[in-house]
Amino acid sequence: MDSNVLIAGFGGQGVLFIGQLLANACMNEGLNVTWSPAYGAEMRGGTVNCTVCMSDDEVACSFVDKPENVIALNGPSFERFESKIKSGGIMVVNSSLVKSEPSRKDITYKFVPMTDIAHDAGNEKMANIVSLGAFIKVFPVVKKESLVSIMQQKLTGKKALMLEGNIKALETGFQSVN
Repeated sequence: MDSNVLIAGFGGQGVLFIGQLLANACMNEGLNVTWSPAYGAEMRGGTVNCTVCMSDDEVACSFVDKPENVIALNGPSFERFESKIKSGGIMVVNSSLVKSEPSRKDITYKFVPMTDIAHDAGNEKMANIVSLGAFIKVFPVVKKESLVSIMQQKLTGKKALMLEGNIKALETGFQSVN
């Protein structure tokens, strides 16, 4: 296995957090991984993306010009990265915020109303976790249980109050994809 995913959205949407969750879950399952963040000067509200490269072998480079998979949490991210996905790749899209029509026939699109699902579950800010659940359903690089384990490790102290909601958001995102 040798693959990657670029996760993109606005600062404050938890893009970097879900990239870290995925990278840590990959490591727990024995994969080699790199996690590379990229963000503008104004983080909250500015554009943010990160790339997670995962492999059974060593990961030679964390820079990815043409990602195999993309999670787009907003419209600008959809527009920026749709054309860059490798042929045969997957794009998981937050259809609550992205109203653009797909322009390619050579990639698989999964439109999921992530923000709406998170809102209905009680916290719109968990749309990022919904996206991660949808992504691992379409591209099962790690088990849900691995992500839950990492969330249990990361969400401690005051953040422990968010654990139950995040686990629910992950499951809801997973179930939202056919």
